Amino acid sequence: MSQSVLEQLIDMGFQKERAELAVKKSDGMPDAMDWLEKTQDTPLEELLEEEASGANIAKVDDGTVAMSLVCNECGKKFRTQGEAEFHANKSGHTDFAESTEEIAPLTAEEKKKRLEELRERVKAKKDGQAAVDKEEQKRNEKIRQKATRESHELKEELQRKEQIKEAAKKRQEKLDDLEAKRIIKARIEADKEERRRKAEEAKAAREGRAIPAAAPAAPAPAPAAARPAATHNEARLRLQTTGGNIMKTLPADTTLFEVKQLLESENGLTVTKFVQNFPRKVFEGHLDLGKTLKEAGLVPSAALIVQ
Repeated sequence: MSQSVLEQLIDMGFQKERAELAVKKSDGMPDAMDWLEKTQDTPLEELLEEEASGANIAKVDDGTVAMSLVCNECGKKFRTQGEAEFHANKSGHTDFAESTEEIAPLTAEEKKKRLEELRERVKAKKDGQAAVDKEEQKRNEKIRQKATRESHELKEELQRKEQIKEAAKKRQEKLDDLEAKRIIKARIEADKEERRRKAEEAKAAREGRAIPAAAPAAPAPAPAAARPAATHNEARLRLQTTGGNIMKTLPADTTLFEVKQLLESENGLTVTKFVQNFPRKVFEGHLDLGKTLKEAGLVPSAALIVQ
């Protein structure tokens, strides 16, 4: 019987050493399952130490056959020493004695019912653990999705800044190219004027006329001074909503996303995008809403439709 119970416990996934202790400390499958359930959170090493120490069991008088064991601390009776040791582990009681009183064994129907109850408890525990694992998996998935989303938004922000930097570089290269062409054209005009003057002097000398006085050479045009860009530190916004117009004066480095949050928190609006009629522009999505008012061309003032 014990070997069959041990094999069943191992097949059910219990550790061999723990299953062997359960068989030793119980009388049949129901008791073994009950013992395993009660001691599931107790380390195996601690169970082995308790097994080595054992409970203090007083013997009956010589010549008398012991039919059961009794706990002197609570009065509970046990059919086997394994049951008494299980009770000692569970309750902490250590004072036991042999008894001549025989305990009626469980009937087959009682054993079957108890085994079914224990199996239901084990199944319920496994189902509960599966639910906990599922919730933990959901939390981990949310954390992963959030990290992925933040990484994607950061990547988009870096790309946007890189695009702005590249656009500024191209604008400067275009301005430098125009200035170089202007200087070359001025030099060509100056060379043409010098050749014309020399031709006039040569003609006057051949004809015996006085050499005409040379007109003062026009100074080479100085490079056009770069026109200082107007600096605006604030933007005056007229925000058209379904409830009327809202006037806001904000720093030029405020992002459209911050304007969106401001309207949602202060005015209770749900904002998905901003629309500018002149010139026609639509600002929506992470890329557009990440722009500052200055980058979006809304400085020093602008009118936006809030949608």
